[in-house]
Amino acid sequence: MAKKSKKTEKLEKASVAEPAAQGATAGEAAEAGDPLFELQNEVATAKAEASKNWDLYLRERADLENARKRHQREREEALRFANDRLLKEMIPVLDNLERAVEHAGQGGDEGKGLLEGVNMTITQFRKVLEDFGVKPIKAIGDTFDPNLHQAMGQVESAEQAPNTVVTEFQRGYLLHDRLLRPSLVMVAKAPADPAAAPKAEDAPPAGT
Repeated sequence: MAKKSKKTEKLEKASVAEPAAQGATAGEAAEAGDPLFELQNEVATAKAEASKNWDLYLRERADLENARKRHQREREEALRFANDRLLKEMIPVLDNLERAVEHAGQGGDEGKGLLEGVNMTITQFRKVLEDFGVKPIKAIGDTFDPNLHQAMGQVESAEQAPNTVVTEFQRGYLLHDRLLRPSLVMVAKAPADPAAAPKAEDAPPAGT
């Protein structure tokens, strides 16, 4: 068998490699121009965009719902306390009626009918305030609370534990658990003579 020359071997290798290279180039060209391949790319891009838009929609919807709930709470709060100023002006009228009844009660049987009429007015007045969410603050005998009471001074007391409200000059009121007017009170303090101070076991419990 005749030995192939180097030139012949090179020509044979070139003839084999050329079709392979042409096949690869043709495959890439087919992939680049393939409508199905392009459609798949477009579908994948569209899905990613749709997912992004859906997330944005959910966030916007959640923000809108939170804003709606916040507005509703603020509206309800405004309605609950819309009469705050009016009620503050009404309470001193009730104070004066109660003082008038207290003063009239010290005068015997004179004007008894009028006194009963005023008492009925006071009862109705209190009912109206209650319907609007106003309720009186209990002070005497309770521990002094700066959130509810305004101290006008202190008084030595051997019967009451220190910091206990012993006198109320003006009744306080709450409007839906919000302070409408504080109670004006006097607060007990320990006597100057330690021997006169009540023993711990004799002191009334707080809040009684």
